Amino acid sequence: MISIVAGTNRADSKTLKLATYIAELYRERGEKITLLDLSKLPPELLSPLSYGQKPADFVEQFSEPLLASRGTHWIIPEYNGSFPGALKLLIDHLPFPDFYDSRPAAFTGLSAGSSGGMRPVEQMQQIMAYRNGYAYNRRVFIPATYQTLDDQGVPLEEELRERLQRQVDGFRTFASRVHALTDS
Repeated sequence: MISIVAGTNRADSKTLKLATYIAELYRERGEKITLLDLSKLPPELLSPLSYGQKPADFVEQFSEPLLASRGTHWIIPEYNGSFPGALKLLIDHLPFPDFYDSRPAAFTGLSAGSSGGMRPVEQMQQIMAYRNGYAYNRRVFIPATYQTLDDQGVPLEEELRERLQRQVDGFRTFASRVHALTDS
């Protein structure tokens, strides 16, 4: 199983729509998917006490599915030159080292501007590397999302659809190989 994290809690986001499109690419290839929507993060995570005792619904809806997957595909929008605070909140509450250690990770960045989410993807790669995860090297950056994605998050250009398909195909292989090596 692959987990997909739509990296924002913003309502009606292009990020969640793109994540849903990418989830369908995995499903078309026979992959079981868990799509995590950060708008469902429990508000109790904002309490300082949540760092000790995680809210039960967070564990059930986020920690357990992420731990059960053999890889995580992060869909990360750029907000103010970085990734959204909701994504940082998720990262800070995931079990360490269990979630991060030897975790395969793929990254797709997006932005309304011209960078395509390069900065937040690179920042997330640094976090995963710091925590001993494995970054899949075929990143996809999607700039100008209001011109490149339709209202459902589907890429308008065939070239972008093909890049995402190659990323999905490659990450499935990468995650399986890393998982096989680290499970031995």
